Amino acid sequence: MELKDEGIEFVRLVGTERRTGSTLAEVSKHWQGGKERFLFVSPHDDDAVLGCGLLMQLAQREKVPVYIAVVTDGSQGYCTEEEKNTIAETRRQETFECYESLGVPRQNIIWMAFPDCRLGSLRGRRRSTPQDLVEMRGFSGLQNSFTFYLRKIRPTQCFLPTSNDLHPDHRIVYEEFLISLFHAAGDIWPELGDPLAGVPHVNTYAVYCDFWGPPTLRMRTPMSYLEKKLEAIGKFESQKQIASLVANVRDAGAEEYIRSIEFTLYHPARYRILFDEARGLDRMH
Repeated sequence: MELKDEGIEFVRLVGTERRTGSTLAEVSKHWQGGKERFLFVSPHDDDAVLGCGLLMQLAQREKVPVYIAVVTDGSQGYCTEEEKNTIAETRRQETFECYESLGVPRQNIIWMAFPDCRLGSLRGRRRSTPQDLVEMRGFSGLQNSFTFYLRKIRPTQCFLPTSNDLHPDHRIVYEEFLISLFHAAGDIWPELGDPLAGVPHVNTYAVYCDFWGPPTLRMRTPMSYLEKKLEAIGKFESQKQIASLVANVRDAGAEEYIRSIEFTLYHPARYRILFDEARGLDRMH
């Protein structure tokens, strides 16, 4: 697939190497061509567009299917007393309007509907009860739902807020989603679907707080992409409290940053030489 430059630039840092290109495919480490499929995990409805509204457009420019999983129902996001009992449905409708305006098909927008600001009690997985608001295959809990949707969507790359974020919902989603990646790639819980062939590549984006380490990918676009992102954010008319975040997006201009995550699994042999050398030093003294 050939795409004109159009003023689009990607820069990826890989160790000491600086890769540049006008497409994601040119700078990516794990690109799988026609198999690519992106899943953006958004603890609240507006998080993903704030952090990745340009990237969503750029992915679709390269014919990569985009999926959005909105974890919470937004029920604590009311700004007036009159909205208290209707805000969740309002935000649900705003969510579809926002992401559809960026070209994401409605069937690719998942409204998970976990209760806002109560994710701490919904960690893990357990048999569902009549009191559970979210049930999947007879079980409830964040890990249950994340595993189900990972196996259903089968993404090649996932994007979620940085672990450095101050919002508890963001931190919990980060932790629960990462362990769910390993569940989804294993044989556990077969009623949730067939295991993934491997763990998808994981990236983080920033919403409230900075990354805990330097980002690894920068993308720059023409102003038309930023205007479309701002227009999409504007669909969340009920969210008066995000004005400062919107101002930050506007001031930053037509660029976004992403940090990739590398999983390092424990292997005892990696540390053996350290202790062998230490014994040698002890004998010298």
